[in-house]
Amino acid sequence: MKRLRFALLLLLPFSLAAPAAATDLLAIYRAAQDEDALFAAARAEHRAGQEKIKQGRALLLPSLTFATNTTFNDITTDNASPFISGGNKRYNTHGYGFNLVQPLFREQNWAAYNQAELQTAIADTNFRLSRQDLILRVAQTYFDVLIAQDTVQLTGAQKSAIAEQLEQAKRNFEVGSATITDTYEAQARYDLILAQELVAANDLEVKRRALQQMLNTAVGELDALGAHFDLRPPVPEQQQAWIDIAHQNSLPVELAQAAFELAEREVERSRGGHLPTLDIVAGHTKNVQTGGNFGATTVTSKTVGLQLNMPLFEGGATQSKWREAEANREKARQELENARRTAELQTRQAYLGVATGMAQVRALQQAMKSNQSLLEASKLGQEVGVRTNLDVLNAQQQVFATRRDLLQAQYTYLLSHLRLKAAAGNLQEADLEWVNQALH
Repeated sequence: MKRLRFALLLLLPFSLAAPAAATDLLAIYRAAQDEDALFAAARAEHRAGQEKIKQGRALLLPSLTFATNTTFNDITTDNASPFISGGNKRYNTHGYGFNLVQPLFREQNWAAYNQAELQTAIADTNFRLSRQDLILRVAQTYFDVLIAQDTVQLTGAQKSAIAEQLEQAKRNFEVGSATITDTYEAQARYDLILAQELVAANDLEVKRRALQQMLNTAVGELDALGAHFDLRPPVPEQQQAWIDIAHQNSLPVELAQAAFELAEREVERSRGGHLPTLDIVAGHTKNVQTGGNFGATTVTSKTVGLQLNMPLFEGGATQSKWREAEANREKARQELENARRTAELQTRQAYLGVATGMAQVRALQQAMKSNQSLLEASKLGQEVGVRTNLDVLNAQQQVFATRRDLLQAQYTYLLSHLRLKAAAGNLQEADLEWVNQALH
């Protein structure tokens, strides 16, 4: 039903005659929460992880078992005695029993319970990490479609401009004010842009299919960047402040820390293999024998007591498991250190991505103005004879290339903001809402 509602929402703009709003980034994200297969798998894994704590608690609680049996007996006695009559006897024996065990001291069970608590916490952290990953994947896929759309539009505009220059070169050659070289140059550029247009169209189709795979439905028009693009620095503005936040909140570091603690618990559990276990054991059994030498009998038994088990020797398996657990603990310690270093590196990279992105966007905005002025000057110079057709074509190509680079830099800047929040471990839907505001 959710999929149907979202499909109708996406197709609505094409079913009405009046213009309708395009689908925005936030709507895509909320639909992906229901439809993305990777996130659905993460959600199921999270549910499975919540059962670990219940399984660990069960090791500390009493266990009750029930057993029943029935046996057919066919016994022939050849030598009779005063106490046992000879001949053949056929009869049935059946019974049932309950057995109750309450652990009193089992070091391994307590260690397993502590491990179950950590495994549940790891499942929670993994799900939070999957939610952040979904935000980043949705934004990346969304922007991939936008840049592909922009490339198609810019390529089409560039083709129109080159076609205009080609027609002008042909007219100038016919009247003798230009050489055939100008026509050849314009024709070569036009042929090249036709090939680029095909590549851009194919790339757009691939990017749309990637978004469709995530949502499991076709997607209509998407909101693009607004005319008034707002640049804002990260808050806080100091790089070290973000690194400190990452040290405290980074989800990969949190996972590595939990994995290290889990490895420590495994060492404790393996060490517990040398210790005795003490249980309260209670039982109730009833056995019925319908025949035999002593006739029909019924035996009912009720027992309660303490049971102590002392492991003595298991072929060296206990010591081997202990050594294995200690080696895995050292492995987890080194992975934790690597996670901390990686979190710091990724935070630095994301912070520099935001800072560099801001500078790059501003530089390309200024370059766009300069290239536009160059194009206008080249056209004017061509009219008065101081610039050639090739100069105009080069200026046009520079304008479109700069425009494409500017759009790409703006998308990268927005993604860097999201990646910085993710590296610091506090990426939320509210951050996606801010990015979404830039797409109107």
